[in-house]
Amino acid sequence: MDFDIFECGDIQLQCGDTLRDAKLAYKTYGTLARDGGNVVVMPTFFTGSHSRNEGFFGPGRALDPARHFIVSINLFGGGLSSSPSNAASLQEAGNFPAIAFQDNIAAQHRLLTGHLGVKKIALVLGWSMAGCQAYHWAVQHPDMVLAILPFCASARTSPHNFVFLEGVKAALCADTQWNNGDYGTQPVEGLKAFGRAYAGWAFSQSFYRNGRYRELGYESIADLLDDWAEDHACNWDANDLLAKIATWQAGDVSAGPEFEGNLEKALASIRARTILMPCAQDLYFPPEDNAYEAQHIPGAKFRPVLSEFGHCAANPGNDAGFTAQLDTNIAELLNA
Repeated sequence: MDFDIFECGDIQLQCGDTLRDAKLAYKTYGTLARDGGNVVVMPTFFTGSHSRNEGFFGPGRALDPARHFIVSINLFGGGLSSSPSNAASLQEAGNFPAIAFQDNIAAQHRLLTGHLGVKKIALVLGWSMAGCQAYHWAVQHPDMVLAILPFCASARTSPHNFVFLEGVKAALCADTQWNNGDYGTQPVEGLKAFGRAYAGWAFSQSFYRNGRYRELGYESIADLLDDWAEDHACNWDANDLLAKIATWQAGDVSAGPEFEGNLEKALASIRARTILMPCAQDLYFPPEDNAYEAQHIPGAKFRPVLSEFGHCAANPGNDAGFTAQLDTNIAELLNA
């Protein structure tokens, strides 16, 4: 096992339920500086893990374990932290409670402050659902977080994004093997359908039109679709995917009693230095959402990137231009 487990105990959730015997899977890279000023937090994205986050840093890059103490924390529902596939008795499978981003950040805060001795966070960053968590960190702990860099993410899940997720959910749940989450074996055909549907949204229209899939090693669109189908069927638990979708769909930094759904007020509460980095061709998190957010986050910088890879421009190794701009933005925030 190449990661550590933080035992959270029972967690009171935003939905009113309790997550029993909660566990956070995480991994640290580098050493915490004596003054505590080199902490970088990287939550995980939808199909990501701490190991997938390793593509965003390394020797000589803007994020480097030789200089930074990087804490990579796995999302609830991701299969390593508490999830339907590994939950305590009576909360496994389809009985897993609804987890909000706010719940993830509350548990992560306990890990960082109570277990790792972190007092300040120099930067929270991440791709997609990880970037959504960066916004939540800044809103929930404005005095602790000095900078955030969400890329291909948003502070509130848009109605269109919600509808997209309903579509991939429907593809998965149409498999009779799913059985309302009470399956003995994985609903393989549903998982394959989920992967195929997802592939249509992960990249831009021009990615397919211009044959950019060949740069990823696929000879045809059919090859890409087959690979995405097999990946989801072989590597994911259906209930885990659905749990994360529920978190994603409910994403909203203004949810809860403090802001009562007032997004502008929640964004205005952010004190962290902020760079918002969407991909202009992202079909999940279009740049218009981030442009609006930047108007309400004090001092925020809006820096969209053009890439035919769409949402997957951020996937390490896909687009060198996106990676270069990401490193530039990271360096600017950390050196300010």
